[in-house]
Amino acid sequence: MSEPLHDPVKIGIVSISDRASTGVYEDKGLPALQDWLTRALHNPITFEPRLIPDEQAGISAALVELVDAGCALVLTTGGTGPALRDVTPEATLAVAHKEMPGFGEQMRQISLKFVPTAILSRQVAVIRGNSLIINLPGQPKAIAETLEGLKDADGQQIVPGIFAAVPYCIDLIGGPYLETRDTVCKAFRPKSAIRAPRTA
Repeated sequence: MSEPLHDPVKIGIVSISDRASTGVYEDKGLPALQDWLTRALHNPITFEPRLIPDEQAGISAALVELVDAGCALVLTTGGTGPALRDVTPEATLAVAHKEMPGFGEQMRQISLKFVPTAILSRQVAVIRGNSLIINLPGQPKAIAETLEGLKDADGQQIVPGIFAAVPYCIDLIGGPYLETRDTVCKAFRPKSAIRAPRTA
């Protein structure tokens, strides 16, 4: 039996933290993103990791660099609250060609199921060129909840995670065909957009 072929994908993962970037404490954002994406996708992934401080110009520069390097998807973690040093959304919007407000709305809906302070989060998602950039929460548990959504004890989806919409969004902007593992996160595509499996 031939193995199915999956498009390779390059994904930028950016952890934004003054303290972690200077070694005050260990960064948990990048390992959490890498672990979840590896579990969720069948595609062979090349990760482009960045650990940077909460500096708006530096964040914007890193996002542009990752898009220019061919990352179809760039996920950031950290710096999305109301504190003075939280400037990730501003840095992301500054490099946007299009804003995708549905992602931020859904992230807050998911997080509100867990904590009332979710309304303080300011995550945004944007398109730059052929790349989708999404700001995620800072905590590894919240990253997984946001991407995967909320399931009941039987594994049935109560609130859809945002990643269900990511593969089709990337199709629409000319990126690789992402294929998810349904046990982690089932991608949604209209029937007309579903590609027949390719084999070696």
